[in-house]
Amino acid sequence: MTNMVKSFKALTPDLQSSAGGKGGMLARLYQAGYPVPEGFVILPEAFLGEKLRGEAWNDILVFLNAIRKNHEEAMFAVRSSAISEDSAQASFAGEFETVLNVNTDHEIEEAIYTVFRSRESERVKTYSSVKGIEQSHQIAVVVQLMVTSEISGVLFTADPITGSYTNMIGNYVHGLGEQLVSGESNAYDFKLKRPKGKYDGPDEFAKYASKLYAYAARLEKELDSSQDIEWAVAKGKVYILQARPITTFSIGNIDTYEINYSLMEDQLWTNTNVAEAIPDVYPPFTWSIARLLDDSMNFIPGYYVFSGNICGRPYMNISRRVSMISTVLGKDGKGALKLLGDLYGQMPEEMVMPIHPFTRLEVMKVMLPIVMGTTKEALRASKNLPQFLKDTPDWCVEMRKRIESVKEKEALLNLWEDELRPYVLKALSGASMAAMKLTNITTLDKKLTQLVGAEDSNTLLSNLRGDAGLTSLGPVIGISKVIQGEMSRQEYLMKYGHRGPHEYELSMPDPMEDTDWLEKQIAEAKRSNMDVEGLLKRQYSQYEAAKMRFKESYPNKVNWLEKQIKKAGEAARRREEGRSEFVRAFRLVRAFALKAGELIGIGDDVFFHYIDEVEALLSEKLSRVMHIPARKENFEKYRALPPFPAIIRGRFDPFAWAKDPNRRLDYYDATRPMVREPDTQSLKGCAGAAGRVEGIVRILTRPEEGDALLPGEILVAATTNIGWTPLFPKAAAIITDIGAPLSHAAIVARELGIPAVVGCGNATTRLKTGDRVIVEGGQGIVYLKGFKEN
Repeated sequence: MTNMVKSFKALTPDLQSSAGGKGGMLARLYQAGYPVPEGFVILPEAFLGEKLRGEAWNDILVFLNAIRKNHEEAMFAVRSSAISEDSAQASFAGEFETVLNVNTDHEIEEAIYTVFRSRESERVKTYSSVKGIEQSHQIAVVVQLMVTSEISGVLFTADPITGSYTNMIGNYVHGLGEQLVSGESNAYDFKLKRPKGKYDGPDEFAKYASKLYAYAARLEKELDSSQDIEWAVAKGKVYILQARPITTFSIGNIDTYEINYSLMEDQLWTNTNVAEAIPDVYPPFTWSIARLLDDSMNFIPGYYVFSGNICGRPYMNISRRVSMISTVLGKDGKGALKLLGDLYGQMPEEMVMPIHPFTRLEVMKVMLPIVMGTTKEALRASKNLPQFLKDTPDWCVEMRKRIESVKEKEALLNLWEDELRPYVLKALSGASMAAMKLTNITTLDKKLTQLVGAEDSNTLLSNLRGDAGLTSLGPVIGISKVIQGEMSRQEYLMKYGHRGPHEYELSMPDPMEDTDWLEKQIAEAKRSNMDVEGLLKRQYSQYEAAKMRFKESYPNKVNWLEKQIKKAGEAARRREEGRSEFVRAFRLVRAFALKAGELIGIGDDVFFHYIDEVEALLSEKLSRVMHIPARKENFEKYRALPPFPAIIRGRFDPFAWAKDPNRRLDYYDATRPMVREPDTQSLKGCAGAAGRVEGIVRILTRPEEGDALLPGEILVAATTNIGWTPLFPKAAAIITDIGAPLSHAAIVARELGIPAVVGCGNATTRLKTGDRVIVEGGQGIVYLKGFKEN
């Protein structure tokens, strides 16, 4: 026997790629014990030009006779198995020829040639062109025993239209499945409801439903993707005839950086927190580092914190996390989301949370080992956090020097793998542990709101900086200190030179890479007559007044309040310090990337490579990477798009959305008709910082436009991060599209005593520069006055 023809049983993993999508999958299923009819694969090497090799035909005859020996009057199906067929990107369903019900050696030989030659047909060429598959097709051929099916059908393990995992969706016909594919017969529809496969369909198929569901659930788990399964029932037995990924669930093309995670499942995505930190469009390198971070810390499989990529913009699939919580706690989607509302903001009332139908046992089996591991790491990180915060500045200075001095690719790769990457992941663990402590503030806020109302609760939580100060306030307070001679320029750069509006975008320079950056900050502070000390004193007096009112109303709870505020302040300061030092370490990845680009000879194009490609280039396992021009082109297309909605449910096409003149920025729901935003005289968001102020709107798209903000204007932005902090003292109030009670804008505005409403969703589209508005920070409402300032 040669290696040109292999039975399903004997096809080894190293030959599965040559066997094509269908042949490789059938062999894998057969070997895993699924009820797959016998068969074999004729590999591409069996053909010489357009003819079968003689020795290959001899092998085919041996396999045919072996099957005939066990099955009298055996009939065979001859099908294509192209290398690109039945892949996640393209199914090629019905594009190649299929020949059924062949029996004699001559009929089978002719059928093999018919299938093999179909690779050059016009319809295959057209389909390939549409799918961007331009190469000539290498094709294997599958010969398989036909089962005389009484029922044939297909089953999608998720809804191929909506992406919902609530039900498996199927249909069937009587007789052969080709009638279903061709549309010659009307099909019977059915559903298998998760998580247990409850059947909903015609009575005649009910007795087979549980077995089909068991096979489908197992297949989906083993193949780690939603499946499109062809099946049949013959003589009372369920057979699996083929399985392939549902092509409509593909996230896109990684090679060309055409990526849209919203396509892979009906999920709810939010950028409420992540877009505040990462407002920029990711290039491939930064996104791949974000995936590295997610993989290191994630205790929920399939949940993305940094790296859920919707056309270059980071999103979190919050429904995955909510699904886990609702499964464990027995809450519905709304109830589970309330637990996370202060972190991610509130979901629109009309939107329904899609819940992935996990079973409790499934969640515990998957999560328990991961949670135990992450908990152990978190406890270690918590214990070491003070030392980490102390050591990181000096460590980063030394590491930067070492990176800059590297001369050889191998040495740089070793530095990355052995020291820099582990330290960045350790820094992330420390920052995450510090951030977790901040959730205590949300509990305290709810308790205080019950006691004294939202306004005073907000004010009582506005002095978390204490005597030590919050790191996020550091850049603006530090400028004042530099101006007053209380801090040197070098000290300022050491403390805050790594922080900026684009600190999580590695292709963007650090502020301190611009030698004039600090002087520009100082000049702007002087020009605007920035009075940070005055703001802090005014805020402190408001805090003391609220504290006095609390004392008068609850004299027996004063000590409790003092302890709680002290604890909340410590948590806030730890969170800010942890994030700052993580960013300091994270920015070294940029230094590594630039040095790698220099040593490899690709310069700034390094940011259009993925980290695994950079590693392969440094180790010389790879000489060059294709598709860089395509990645650049797609990256620029993404950058040209307007900011996306803060909340997205279902499949979202940003290019079609951007063309819609009535598009909404607050949310997008693919499962419902989108209605135009109501033309109300107010905007509702989250209470960010207490206070009432009336003033003129100034919309800014990025902090670099800060010169346009006049003292006393109301700053309106899609989101803010630490790079915006120096602008806050000039503003009478802050309004953002994206944000939650614990977001940057809310915390910094509270500390400075500036009224703020965050998470409005659509402020930058509803308002225009020059509009006059009233900001009710403590209530989370913005009132439009309805006229412009002349």
